[in-house]
Amino acid sequence: MAPRPIVWSLGIAGITGLLALNHANNLALDTKEEAALAVARPERPAGNLGERRSLTISADDRGQYIVHPSIDNYRVRMMVDTGASVVALIDSDARALGVKPDRSAYNYSLGTANGVVRGARIRLREIRLGDILVRDVDAVVLPAGVLGVSLLGTSFLRKLSGYEVQGGRMVLRG
Repeated sequence: MAPRPIVWSLGIAGITGLLALNHANNLALDTKEEAALAVARPERPAGNLGERRSLTISADDRGQYIVHPSIDNYRVRMMVDTGASVVALIDSDARALGVKPDRSAYNYSLGTANGVVRGARIRLREIRLGDILVRDVDAVVLPAGVLGVSLLGTSFLRKLSGYEVQGGRMVLRG
């Protein structure tokens, strides 16, 4: 028995719809990082050049705040995490910065959503995000595979004059 034209047409329409959704999702994934770069913009207050700087960051589709600060003159992709007590560098970012702790240095315990992880404590000379510059920031290097992205935690955030999150935007004040 040959397939009925209506069943065949519905099947083709369904496949076409799925392909269109997949293509749209791939386009959205490709532009997420570009969008995060475009929305992180410095706001300069009028008047005295000595005034504090601020930076407004919009949340991505998942509600995460992705930034690309310069750490010791190396650009790193990071997620701002107000729940992380320290800046956490994934192994590949640390190595790109020239930081390669030996095994014995991984003696700092960190509680995460996935359990306890051991990291190597370090101090970063400076982190620059837009016009905001923070010096001498405590950080930790995590073993390979623990996180997918480095975290900009409160060891950086508490050195700011303030920060707030409201309406899908985070404002950092230098």
